[in-house]
Amino acid sequence: MSTKPSDAAMADVIPLQRPRREPGRCRAITTSGRPCRNRAGSSGFCRVHQPPVGADQIGPFEAERIKDVLKFLSRRLTGQYDIDVFGFDPELTETVFLPFVKAAYRYYWRADWNGLENVPAEGPALLVANHAGTFPLDALVMKFGILGEHPAKRHVRLLAADLTFRMPFVAPIGRKIGSTLACEEDARRLLQQGELLGVFPEGFKGVGKGFRNRYRLQRFGRGGFVETALREQAPIVPVAIVGSEEAIPMLADIRPLARLFGLPYFPVTPTFPMLGPLGLLPLPSKWTIEFGPPILTDVYGPDAWQDAMLLFELTDRIRDTVQQMLYQNLMTRRSAFL
Repeated sequence: MSTKPSDAAMADVIPLQRPRREPGRCRAITTSGRPCRNRAGSSGFCRVHQPPVGADQIGPFEAERIKDVLKFLSRRLTGQYDIDVFGFDPELTETVFLPFVKAAYRYYWRADWNGLENVPAEGPALLVANHAGTFPLDALVMKFGILGEHPAKRHVRLLAADLTFRMPFVAPIGRKIGSTLACEEDARRLLQQGELLGVFPEGFKGVGKGFRNRYRLQRFGRGGFVETALREQAPIVPVAIVGSEEAIPMLADIRPLARLFGLPYFPVTPTFPMLGPLGLLPLPSKWTIEFGPPILTDVYGPDAWQDAMLLFELTDRIRDTVQQMLYQNLMTRRSAFL
């Protein structure tokens, strides 16, 4: 018996060979399964089906990124960068320090930023904030947070105590990121240049007040920052920082050791000095930074800074405003670490 297939069976056979492409045509296959008939470029594809060109790589890194790093290092080694009379280095601050601090406040402390629109996009202003947490981490977070999160990407010039500029490692870094001595002459000069100042009136009394007094503002000095703002007609923005108290909670102060080392306090925390230097690593507390509506000073006139009662009234008003902002944020947060 013959095994030759019938004509009907032959009609059901589907050819498996792919359609031939014409020379010089695009190598892509259309959605209908047919080869594209557009003329091909040097890559073998037409303009419609040209695959995206990936960035050049040098090992696992983008070539453009490597070039930027090499240019940055070249400028640093040859001294081709700008610093101001206070030692502020904007390029180093934005290129080296900002990425580290931004990663810390975004992913480690998960900071929330409220009221950033109250920070002026230009012109002089004073940011007056509470100060706490054993070490001035809150000052760094506020400074780099405005640089990283504010639409204007402004630099905050922190006013620091003279102890900061006597410390071997801290002093040069402080100058590089724009900090300067907390004195009237420097503050007024920066405001006249249209800078944004970061002021912490509590000083070391706030940073070293201990965990049991957390979020209770200490005395705001004699109102020197208010006098400076009135002299330069610069607005004052109250700032409340929640989360820094739990980052490095100070349980006690060993005053004999503080006097021995010439420090304002010698902290004892849950991990320091028991774990040595590792005990100084901050805990992953949840941070909230709120900027209140600015208090305008140009409404008082150019000679208002000589009015002692006005200085006392404004200082007390700003302190009460920051304290109420702290209480409100403490009432609304779920947990110190969540």
